Order: sequence, then structure tokens, then C-alpha cells
Amino acid sequence: MKIRPVILCGGSGTRLWPNQKYHQAKQFINFGNWTLFGKTLERIKSPLFDSPVISTNKKYLKEVKKHLKEKKIKKFKIILEPIKKNTAPAILSSVLIKDIPYDQPLVFLSSDHFIDKINQFYKSIKIHEKYLDESNIFIFGIKPLTPSSEFGYFLSKKGKKKFYKVTKFIEKPNIYKAEKIIKKKAYWNSGMFFLRKISIINNFKKYQNSTYKSCLEAVSKSKYKNNVYYLNKQDFKKSKTISFDYAILEKSNNINAIKLNIPWSDLGSWKEICKIYSKLKNKYKKKKNIFFRPWGNYTNLYSGRNFLIKEISVKSKGILSLQKHFHRSEHWLVTQGKPKITLNKKKFNLKPGENIYIPLGSIHRIENPGKKTVKIIEAQIGSILKETDIIRYQDVYGRAN
Repeated sequence: MKIRPVILCGGSGTRLWPNQKYHQAKQFINFGNWTLFGKTLERIKSPLFDSPVISTNKKYLKEVKKHLKEKKIKKFKIILEPIKKNTAPAILSSVLIKDIPYDQPLVFLSSDHFIDKINQFYKSIKIHEKYLDESNIFIFGIKPLTPSSEFGYFLSKKGKKKFYKVTKFIEKPNIYKAEKIIKKKAYWNSGMFFLRKISIINNFKKYQNSTYKSCLEAVSKSKYKNNVYYLNKQDFKKSKTISFDYAILEKSNNINAIKLNIPWSDLGSWKEICKIYSKLKNKYKKKKNIFFRPWGNYTNLYSGRNFLIKEISVKSKGILSLQKHFHRSEHWLVTQGKPKITLNKKKFNLKPGENIYIPLGSIHRIENPGKKTVKIIEAQIGSILKETDIIRYQDVYGRAN
């Protein structure tokens, strides 16, 4: 029996667009002829998988169908949530449809993850499939590259069989705690799961029985049209608003780990997005998009909807003007050199791998006091992303306003 992929596609993208009236759902952002949802659909085209089930809401139905058509996926089922209830009801209702037999192995994927070395991911699924039973759950862990407060973690130990048993979950710790638990070989909780349909049912009956009943009714009373299940709103809203982690994972003692050491990101911050463009910058670099300035040059890598990604190169002793913007904020990720940064009344130095946020209206400057060229990936966020949106207060090249 092939593995059925279930894609959770309900994120709103508010983390990337704080305090903005119009924001884009992260999974549908065009990052340069690719989206995260599109990448996820490409990932499930492996012979390992059966046709996908996609859990989403009415707001995204048109976009989901558009992506399925673009990726030439003709066989699929869409489960449409009438209201948002977090991941536990979304996961449960997506597998209660009759199309999925009880012993069906299922892999749950987020629609907004960036994953590299995908063959290792496939291999790990094949290795662990034989260990699936009527109550256990495997979660995919990612080996941390650096301490981060943006992800949840778990600790595990080698079990009697050839896999790891999860012993503890840690919800988004601060950096100090993250450093300590990484030394104990903690892994990031990726939010991807592997289990059988019967295991989901058994776990929900045991730990969230009222939600199980309400989701079962919502599915059984759903309207079905053109491969879409429209869940019954009256019953679905009775289910508990809770994440799958809190509802099931942190209650069960039968959670196992699949450890992955592969490039992975949920692109949940502009820092992570800048990292991806830093890796892919040669794909986006074009001579016509390079602009020279007295202090060095900048390259426009990609212009998206309300965002612009640039690479800034500051030559030795180069100094940008002391400036501010009325219509955009900026995120800087240092990839080379040690720039001196001015942000309002503060001055400090950054090293490669470090990042900083420049809020809208802040007075700021980049200087390169060293001999090595400074390189920064910059994400500009706002309604106007032109060079005209610069007010210069000081400039060593005589360009102050």
C-alpha cells in the first residue's frame, strides 16, 4: 500500500507581515517562479506516495486548485474547513474520509516548508514504515544548525527497536535554553508526522474524544463536490481549538522520532528567507540588476509583492549615507565581512550569520571599516520599494538631502 500524503495548508503568514493590513499566506508567496506549496506538491510526486489529501479553508481553495493544475496533479481530495480550529481538528478531519482505509500509512506535511536532500527524507520514510502500528506516531526531527527560539524541540533516547523514542517536548525556548538542550542532542520538531489512520483514530478517542466525535460528524455530514469535502460547520465548530502537539503528542507515551540531518526551514522569518536567497543568489543575479554606487554596489535579486530582496556589497572603507525610509522596513543578514551598523542612537558591529531588523522610520547606516568587502542580503518590506524613498541626513559623497 502506498503512503498517502496529507498536506496542511492553513497558515495565514502574519509572522512575515506584522502590523500590515494586507499580508500574503507564506505558502503561496511567489519567491521567483516558485512557492513553498508548489515545492511541497513536487515533493509528493515520488512513486512512494499515493494521491494527496489537502486540508485548507475556503479562502485558499482557488489558490490550492491553481497550484494542483500547474503541477499537473489530477487525482486529489481537498478537505475544506469552515472555520479555523488549529492543527488537531485539521489533521483528524482530513483522514476520516472514506477514501482512506484504516491501515493506510499517512505522512503529514506542512505546505510551507523548504526541504533539501529530499532523497534522504524518502529513505527515512521507507526505513520506518514497517514499525507503524495501531497507536504509535513518528515525528520528523531536524538536526539544529544553530540555537533558535523560533522552533519547538524534542529530546529522545534509543529504544529497544531500531528507532528513537521521544522523551520530552520543549516549546520554543529562549536562546540560552536552546543552547543547553542542543548539547543534550535535542532536535527541532518539524511539524511533520508519519503514522497509520487507525493510530490517529485511537489516539483521538483516548485523549480528545469529544473532538473525535465532532469531527466525525462534520465529515459524515459534509457536502462533496468536485473532489472537495465541505465540512459541516455546526459540528466542526464543536471541536476543540488546539494544536496536534498539545492535543496528542504531549499526552501520548508512544511517540517516536525520525531524525533528519538535512537542510530544512519553515521560512517563518525574513532572516530565513534571506538565507535561502543567499544560497540561491547566483540563480537570480543578472548584470542588468547590478547598480554601482560610490561605496560599492547592490544587486536586485528578486522583486516580489510588497518585498524586494537585494545583495549589498560595501567595499573597504565604504560608508552608506545616514538615512531613513517612510514606506519600508528592512531586514539585513550579514554573509561576509564585519560591518559597523548605526541604528538610531546605537552603534555596533555584526559578524557573518548575524542579522538585524531596521523598523520603518529608523535612522540607519552601514559602514565597512575593514579590508574585506562586506556583503549583506537585504529584504525590504513595504508599499514603496524604490530608491526615491530615501531621506539622507549625512553622506560622505555629498548626496545628503
